[in-house]
This record gives sequence, structure tokens and C-alpha cells, in this order.
Amino acid sequence: MIDVDGYLAVLGMDRPAAPTAGALRDLHRAQVERVAYENLDIHLGRPTGIGAAESAARIVRGRGGYCFHLNGAFGALLTALGYDVTLHRAGVQATPRDPAGASGDHLALTVSLDGGRWLVDAGLGDALHEPLPLREGTHTQGPFTYALAPSAAVPGGWRFTHDPRGSFTAMDFAPDPVELSSFAAEHERLSTSPESGFVRVLTAQLRDAKGVDVLRGCVLRRTGAGGTDERTIDSADDWYDVLTGVFRLDLTDVDAPARAALWHRVHSAHQEWAAAERR
Repeated sequence: MIDVDGYLAVLGMDRPAAPTAGALRDLHRAQVERVAYENLDIHLGRPTGIGAAESAARIVRGRGGYCFHLNGAFGALLTALGYDVTLHRAGVQATPRDPAGASGDHLALTVSLDGGRWLVDAGLGDALHEPLPLREGTHTQGPFTYALAPSAAVPGGWRFTHDPRGSFTAMDFAPDPVELSSFAAEHERLSTSPESGFVRVLTAQLRDAKGVDVLRGCVLRRTGAGGTDERTIDSADDWYDVLTGVFRLDLTDVDAPARAALWHRVHSAHQEWAAAERR
């Protein structure tokens, strides 16, 4: 069970009168605008599970997560509101050189509604603002254009292709339903392996109708119709102001020593990267 009313309060929404397509779009927009894609707990050394109730409780407390947390919780919310939700094994293709397929490093959702199906994905960071009707074609949302097509890598599956300015190339998902628990081993790898991008780089991302804000380490980027603006954050106070202001994160449970240690690690990693770039 999840705290539906508490979750809706975070989204700034009343309980929908019925599970309609319009309400689904409103819920999806509110989710990606108010609940950040973020991996702070990995860098704070605080392991998390991916159970829907635990992830939803994190959201109610003012935090976010990555795909297993965000889509797991959002799928549970939609189910509680009467939607027909299916969880799918998926995979993110980081660059065109990487293999495509449903590798299991991503959880995707579909919703069956009024005789059609929708791709619902609040766990792709800088991608969807609204759900997409699950049919082949291109879709424009704000300054970004996406494509949906049957997957060439996954029989019976689908492929979402990101805008060229996005943080990854594409996502493929398999047709069969899966349980959230089936992602536990991959979550363990992604949150602990030194090879994982989540372990190597702290990130926070938040989508809105006009674009996306992305923090990677000490670098904050805003991408919208006018292009990309970038700035480097060089003080702990400014960095935490960005996390709590731009990304709406409640960090009241992170004490001063933990904040200082986290900033030191992130800033030191940025300085090392900058020095390597200058060489």
C-alpha cells in the first residue's frame, strides 16, 4: 500500500474522479515537474530498495530516485487510481555505439486505456514530459522531438528514440509484463558497482514544459528552445541551493557533516575532471 493522498499532495493534484487520458497526462506532467530524477543517496552511502511502497514514501518525504524508484512508485500510484498498468523490462542505449535491447537496466511502464496503450515513463530523466500514445511516429514535447517505433532489437517490443540533444540515444522495452522485484539485482549493480554511471557521477534532473534542468557533479545545464545554458557551481552553499530550489529536494535529513563530505567529494571529482580536460 502507498500513501495515495500524500503522493498526490506532492504532485499538487486532487484525486482524479476517473482514470482518464486527460488525468494521466496531468499526473505524468506533475510527476516529472515535481519529483526529481536523482541519485544522491548512492553518494551519501545510504542504500535504498526499489519496492513501490518504499519509493513512494521517499517521494512523499520530498525526494526522488532513478527509474526503478520513480516508475515503480508512479506505476503503483496509477494502479491505485484505477489505471491498467504494465511493467516492462527495458534497456537504455547510451550512445549509438552501444548495443540496443531490453537489458534490464531500465523499467518502463505502459497503460492500457480506452482501447489504446500509452508509454508512461517518469524515469528517463531529461526525456518525456507527457505520456506518448504507443504507436509509430514522431512526437514533439516542448523543444524536443521523440520517435516511437517497433524495436528491431526486441521482438514484439518498442523503441523510444530520444531527441538528439538528450542524455541518451534510445530506450527499448520488451512486450511481456514483469514484476518490480525482478530488477533488484540490476538495482544492486547500478547503485554499488564502480563501473556504474550512477556511482561515478552525482546527477539530478527535472523536466518541465519548456525544457529540462540537469545537474551533473558541479555543472548545471538548462536546455530549452533557445539552446543550452551551462554554469559551474563553485560553492557548497550555491550547490545545495540548486538541489533544494531548482530540483525541489528536501535534504533536511542530511546533517552538516554529511553535506560537507558530499560536497567535498563532488567538487574534488569536478576539479580532477577539469584538470584532465586542460591537459
